[in-house]
Amino acid sequence: MTHTLDASSPLAFVDLVDLVDRMAGARVLCVGDVMLDTYVQGDVERVSPEAPIPVLRIARQTTMLGGAGNVVRNLVGLGARVGFLSVVGDDADGAAVAALLAALPGVEPGLLTAPGRPTTRKTRFMAGGQQLLRADAECDAPMAEATSEALLAEARARLASHGALVLSDYGKGLLTESVTRALIALARAAGCPVIVDPKGADHRRYAGAAVVTPNRKELSEATGGQPTQDDATVEAACRALIARCGLESVLATRSQDGMTLVRADAPAEHLPTEAREVFDVSGAGDTVVATLAAALAAGASLSAGARLANAAAGIVVGKVGTAAVRADDLVATLHHQDLARAEDKVVRLEALLETVERWRRRGLRVGFTNGCFDLLHPGHVSLIAQARAACDRLVVGLNADASVRRLKGPTRPVQGEMARATVLASLADVDRVVLFGEDTPLTLIEALRPDVLVKGADYTVQAVVGADLVRGYGGRVLLADLVAGQSTTATLARAANGGGAGPGG
Repeated sequence: MTHTLDASSPLAFVDLVDLVDRMAGARVLCVGDVMLDTYVQGDVERVSPEAPIPVLRIARQTTMLGGAGNVVRNLVGLGARVGFLSVVGDDADGAAVAALLAALPGVEPGLLTAPGRPTTRKTRFMAGGQQLLRADAECDAPMAEATSEALLAEARARLASHGALVLSDYGKGLLTESVTRALIALARAAGCPVIVDPKGADHRRYAGAAVVTPNRKELSEATGGQPTQDDATVEAACRALIARCGLESVLATRSQDGMTLVRADAPAEHLPTEAREVFDVSGAGDTVVATLAAALAAGASLSAGARLANAAAGIVVGKVGTAAVRADDLVATLHHQDLARAEDKVVRLEALLETVERWRRRGLRVGFTNGCFDLLHPGHVSLIAQARAACDRLVVGLNADASVRRLKGPTRPVQGEMARATVLASLADVDRVVLFGEDTPLTLIEALRPDVLVKGADYTVQAVVGADLVRGYGGRVLLADLVAGQSTTATLARAANGGGAGPGG
């Protein structure tokens, strides 16, 4: 039996957005082959007179962490705290790796130095968004025994404080069979799930891992050439790999066909691709393993982690280079179907600030109000109408689900944040809706600097968050009249009491 899952279904959406919030601060230990990814970009306008090759006129060059370092970049983007163990050479590239890691927040690196061994560097020459050539400088010989022993000692000391272990195997000599088996044994003894981005045709070295993440080609090679062209053959190959190698599960990445999750004791789950356009698949596997690891470290099920990883992969393949996913990008992607009817009104703060600036250049007064707006009722509509009457453009700040739960209790909100945002955006008096995760909208108000700040008359001016700030630069604070008997709490109470009209019903 197999299931085809839609990660944008309402229940999945609510659960997955909540999971993104929970991943902030999750602790993941990553062990693997770090490298430098260098991109040399420019234009090609002629062929060399020396040989039939294009001449690249270099415009710029960028260098970033690659290999297991790109897994770290993705984990940081998701808000996780990362322990990172790897080996570099005693060279300028090794120093560059250390500097790039030091610049990342929440990373505790444990870089070992192997004298006489070069730090792995991949240099890609690009023009017009396409690769012309890739040049690799590397050594893939096994690490010295002393280096491997030092790595295992460091992992042993760190594992107990982390919620998941990632093995990012690029075949550069760090994750030898003996080191890999030892790391998995240490993690299992610590109760830490192991997520492996595998390399090579023999996956038996990964026995005991919670999940391995081969791509379609790697899956076929690891199963002796089994076909992997459709759902049925991919599932069969995954089950063969599990049986042959002693794995708990396989998450097979299938490019334009999405992903397939197979566990030894459960139906296969086929996840359709979330990508709209594919520009570059470089590093997509790093994004998958990072997202899955952060989700498991946050206590998610393997199924939920796979759905989230699928959405994350859909983001990075739409970018050029070894891109890393960010938590806000992931939430925005999860929102995309919910935003379809009001996508021009529900915006992130960065886009909103640009819009507000354009409004102000036209001499328009900007108003702001905020709230949970759970179960929109006539009182809400009246507040918004009064706010819009006091300005030319109205921005509504909407508490995100996690914020509502903190303010109202674990049973709220009744409706998820994108359901509430969509309803608000459908009102003609609302020009933009922006979500915020804090308990108050003060950060939004400081960024927007509205001309008019509006709250209900159940507040005093002194109690309105941001009132002093707005009045300080000459803005106005308006207390809107209330509609008697109208509140979400009253509506829920009436429903609990059998739906009686009650005051103002």
